[in-house]
Amino acid sequence: MPAKTKTTKGRKKGKGRAKSKRGVNQALVKSLAHELRAEILAILNERMASPNELAKELNEGLSQVSYHVKVLKDYEVIRLVKTEPRRGAVEHYYRATSRAYLTDRDWHELPKSVRVGMSADLFQAIIDDAVAAMEGETFDGREDRHLSWTPLMLDEQAWKDLQKLIDQTLKQALKINGEAGKRLARSKEEPISASVAMMAYEVPDSAAKKLPKRKAKASRKKAKGKAKAKR
Repeated sequence: MPAKTKTTKGRKKGKGRAKSKRGVNQALVKSLAHELRAEILAILNERMASPNELAKELNEGLSQVSYHVKVLKDYEVIRLVKTEPRRGAVEHYYRATSRAYLTDRDWHELPKSVRVGMSADLFQAIIDDAVAAMEGETFDGREDRHLSWTPLMLDEQAWKDLQKLIDQTLKQALKINGEAGKRLARSKEEPISASVAMMAYEVPDSAAKKLPKRKAKASRKKAKGKAKAKR
């Protein structure tokens, strides 16, 4: 299993960045091929932290966290940003070199257990972000914000078409963000902090069958209420 593979001694600098003939970012795939490394990288994508801080936050042993931090550094997906003297020792602080972006092919290379864990972490991050926006009263602060949930019934071709559409939408959103950054650099306008979350996932048959029943139940209650009103 990739999760148990140790780094090879004498790894040449820059080797971790190499891509396979299929264009897969092997450094990123291998760095995320262990659940703990994926969690560490997620934190270092957001902020700077030391192995000691990471161990406390993740409730893991310091030696284990330090080992996986070294693996991430060997793959050059994180870098040392500063050192501080701490009780007779030196504490090392790291930060991700760039935000992790996985293509469909990269995602396929990861073990299923890691994919499940990363999906759960990202879903929780989306929820936390939305809750913070609601508590800060910015979620509904704009009348033109978007919020929708649309159950669909698809065939295999439609599923592929939907995934392609979402991928194109994400690329367009990133392009819009880049263009905004250029305009903001030239103007004195305050930036608008925003989040875009997109999900398209297969629903279990049991959950899909419950949806019409909930709607039917709501319709019955509404009809019953009207009948009482007429009396």
